[in-house]
Amino acid sequence: MGAGVDLLHIIYEMIDLRSFSNLWYWISLAVMWSSASHWILGVPFDMVYRARRRGGQAEQDLEDITRVNVNRMLYIAEVSGPWLVALACFLLSALATLGFVYLLEIAQAVFLLAFPMSVVGLISFLTARRIAREGASGEDLRKRLSFCRLYIQFVGTVSILVTAFWGMYQNLTIGAL
Repeated sequence: MGAGVDLLHIIYEMIDLRSFSNLWYWISLAVMWSSASHWILGVPFDMVYRARRRGGQAEQDLEDITRVNVNRMLYIAEVSGPWLVALACFLLSALATLGFVYLLEIAQAVFLLAFPMSVVGLISFLTARRIAREGASGEDLRKRLSFCRLYIQFVGTVSILVTAFWGMYQNLTIGAL
């Protein structure tokens, strides 16, 4: 019986709902932003560097994978865009209400992950639409992807800063009680 209770205690500690004091939350935040700034429109950013340095086949590969991902993103937006926006707005407003009105810390933590990623989704969609509209290729395509990455990194930096300050505030106020 004692081993079972210890196991339950360990599991509870691993998925503690006090997210801002949980190491796993901060690891997931770092991994999320690292991935978001590496995968621009579903294209690994090292392909942009390779295309810039080598040209030729690397440039063609970048243009092909970008074209496929842009077309996919625009198709999804055309077919189910309004429904996705409505669902995202509902979930974000529910998380914000649960987190900041009813003071549920797990909802605050998830909101501070999800809201900036919705901004990243908007930046990605606008970039994809612009690439498709302009038929960007070569240097123009690399420039569009680089600016998209810069905007995503800016959102990530602000998000990490806000999340860190909010997490410290939560930990200090909860710890003071």
